[in-house]
Amino acid sequence: MSSASPEKIDRRHSAAGLTIFCGLMALLIGALLALGGWQIERLSWKRELIARVDQRVHAEPSPAPARAEWSGVNRSNDEYRHVTARGTLQNDRETLVYTSTALGPGYWVITPLALADGTSILINRGFVPTGMRDPVTRPEGQIAGPVSITGLLRLTEPKGTLIKSNDPANDRWYSRDTAAIAHQRGIAEVAPYFIDADGTPNPGGTPTGGLTQIAFPNNHLVYAITWFVLAAMAIGLLFFVVRGEILARRA
Repeated sequence: MSSASPEKIDRRHSAAGLTIFCGLMALLIGALLALGGWQIERLSWKRELIARVDQRVHAEPSPAPARAEWSGVNRSNDEYRHVTARGTLQNDRETLVYTSTALGPGYWVITPLALADGTSILINRGFVPTGMRDPVTRPEGQIAGPVSITGLLRLTEPKGTLIKSNDPANDRWYSRDTAAIAHQRGIAEVAPYFIDADGTPNPGGTPTGGLTQIAFPNNHLVYAITWFVLAAMAIGLLFFVVRGEILARRA
């Protein structure tokens, strides 16, 4: 009974190993190309988003969504809309949210705006430095009577930031969480969004509005190039290995 020679067995093992290697490399190359293609799709989406937001920001202001529209307010269609609302500022219920801006560390002044229909919208009236945290240091800015607020619609920022969580019990706030702030201040029927007031000067000069930062990281092209380069390197490695195996067999 004949048996295969060691040389034939080695060739079979080599062929099996090469087949497995090629299969794994094909899967890797396919995955890298898919990731690169996905980043290209994300790039297109991000560019459309930036253009859409830019159009909203510079559009003529429209009325802020009323109570009947609250359930339909979403990030895709509404964030950074240029809106206006009229009501009365409830200065005795303002909330200070810690922030750091180009003007230095300080606070956003968040004040409920009571509307005629009994609902409220939280208004980010703008920035005050740490030394003006107490409202008595800025009495002119505590506007009484009906006012019109124009600015950008922003969605609620629940719980806090990645670094610090809100502490309602001790009145320490690091994000503009509309529901939590409204609950803490005893405000019923508050909108699920807030309005960043524009740069219209307030009496006395504070708070300072119009400081909304609109920035969307757009590194998708870099990521796509990275995935495609890795795919090209994997293809090169596969070609080098297969070519070396072919030359070895011919030899």
